[in-house]
Amino acid sequence: MPVSTSRRPVELPGSPAGWPPVRETAPRRPRRPRLARPAFLRLGPGEREVVWLYLLTRVGIWATAGAVSWLFPADGDARRPASLLAPWQQWDWWFYLRIAQDGYFPGQAGPWTAGWDNREAFLPGLPLVLRAVHTVVPDWAAAGALVSFVSGGVAVLALARIARHHLADLETGRRAVAFLLLSPCAVFLAAGYTEALFLALALPAWLAAQRQNWPVAAVLACLACSVRVTGLFLAAALALHFVLTARGRAAWRSAPWLFLPALAPVLYSWYLQTRTGDWMAWKHSQERGWYRDFHAPWEAWANTWNAAFHHTQPTGYAFMWQAELLAMVVGVVLLVVLVRGRRWPEALYTGLTLWALGTSYWYTSVPRSTLLWWPLWIGLASWSMKRPRIRSAYLYVVAPLSTAIAITFLSGRWAG
Repeated sequence: MPVSTSRRPVELPGSPAGWPPVRETAPRRPRRPRLARPAFLRLGPGEREVVWLYLLTRVGIWATAGAVSWLFPADGDARRPASLLAPWQQWDWWFYLRIAQDGYFPGQAGPWTAGWDNREAFLPGLPLVLRAVHTVVPDWAAAGALVSFVSGGVAVLALARIARHHLADLETGRRAVAFLLLSPCAVFLAAGYTEALFLALALPAWLAAQRQNWPVAAVLACLACSVRVTGLFLAAALALHFVLTARGRAAWRSAPWLFLPALAPVLYSWYLQTRTGDWMAWKHSQERGWYRDFHAPWEAWANTWNAAFHHTQPTGYAFMWQAELLAMVVGVVLLVVLVRGRRWPEALYTGLTLWALGTSYWYTSVPRSTLLWWPLWIGLASWSMKRPRIRSAYLYVVAPLSTAIAITFLSGRWAG
């Protein structure tokens, strides 16, 4: 017997006509499918804790900036604190701001002009992003802070995923992020500097390479090359990783992508040549402004050692030279560990970075560069899993040092 599909109830014998009443029901509207978020934006297991840790450290660093604006005003007799953004407008920030506002050669000024600031030493990636964000965020300092904030969030997620891919352990990823965010120079991840933006491009590029997605890795590495010259070292590491892992003709069809990262420095050199007539204008500006002419590694070490310990510099600057030496030692130890572990691509990236930093007249910005050595943070996290005291020592010794350096930078007393 066929089953009735009508919504009208069956009328019982003896019931009044039209009883029971029929309740009209509106047809259900089909649910709209939810738009799938990009894979990178989907937080996997343990990644919510990574984001939470990142946000907590941002609150801490901005609270420190607020305290510095009260305790260390530029005018010692000030009765009102400076803007919360004022402590972030230090040192290199002014170069990026001037480039974003006026370009590289405003009013026909250039290296031929007396008192030239050598701004062509700074690559165009960050100024271009800063100018784009400024169209939405009118305040330049706020735009720079927003770029660093978003970039830092992308970077820590990518670092956690690289650690998980390498060690298959969620806790290692969280610890690697914690070690990075509490490192001595972590304040520069929040400043209007290039470190956060570079990591937001370089770490996803490395993660894409680990997943054999070479077009994405090459595009991100190209963008990273427009932010820091370290991007070229990343490109070299990606090429070596490709050679060591590519299998079969299908994989080698992606090889031409590995030449893409060179496009950014070539275009920038061409632009400088059209304005200055010098293909090496970037290198020459580094030499004029920051003594980055070539010296043998032992000469660079000796010059930095003299500045750090021979009482030729004020104590504040001497401390920074000492930090440069310590960071170089850490880098060399990291390189040895990577070579012993046969992690050749990471070793190439680290070695090229150390060579570039260690062959100037003296060391400059080596402590800041430790932020870019992601094998260091993953290695520390892995080591701390085997020896729990490493984590405690780091938290109780290094974290307070990072606070002191943050105060030094935010108060305008850091030039490293």
